[in-house]
Amino acid sequence: MGRHHLSRVKKCLPPKNSLLEKYSVQGNYVDCYVATIDKQVSFSEYVFAFYTTWLFKMERLILKWLANKPSTDLQARQLSNHEINHFAAWTVEARIENEFLVCDFASSTRSWLMIEKAEAGTKLYFGSAVVPKKSGAELGQIFVLLLGFHQMYSILLLYFAKQKLSRENKTSR
Repeated sequence: MGRHHLSRVKKCLPPKNSLLEKYSVQGNYVDCYVATIDKQVSFSEYVFAFYTTWLFKMERLILKWLANKPSTDLQARQLSNHEINHFAAWTVEARIENEFLVCDFASSTRSWLMIEKAEAGTKLYFGSAVVPKKSGAELGQIFVLLLGFHQMYSILLLYFAKQKLSRENKTSR
C-alpha cells in the first residue's frame, strides 16, 4: 500500500447539515475524510465493513483489554442494522438514514460515518470530533501531541473500509 493509494482518501469539510457539522464550532477539533468507491454501497454495508476491518479489530482488542469494552463482529452487524445502539466504547448519539454519530464512553470524542450516492458509486465519509471537557476550555496537550497519529489513523480506517468493500464486490460476482 503506497501513498498513491492513500491519496484516494481526501480531507474535506463536513457536509452541510450532517450530524458532524454541529460540532464544527470554536474550541472543538473536527476532521472529515471522504473516499469514493465505484459501486453502490448501503449504509449498513459500510458500517459493518468499517468496524470489521483488521485495523479496527486491533482497536477493538485494545478497548477490550484496556477499557473492558469488548465487542464482536455480530455486534458490529447489529449496529449496522440499527438493532443496537451500543458498540464497544461507543453509544449512538444520533442516527438518520445514511449517517450516524457515536459518542465514546467518556463523552469526549465523537465518530461519524456517512454515505452519499455519487454518479459512479458511493462516497464514504468518516469524521471525528473532539470536545473539551468544559465549554470554552482548550483541548489537552496529549491530544495535540497525538493529532498527527489520529489523522493518519483516520485515513487508514477509511482506506481499509473502502478496500474491504471493494474486495466484497469482487468475491460476490
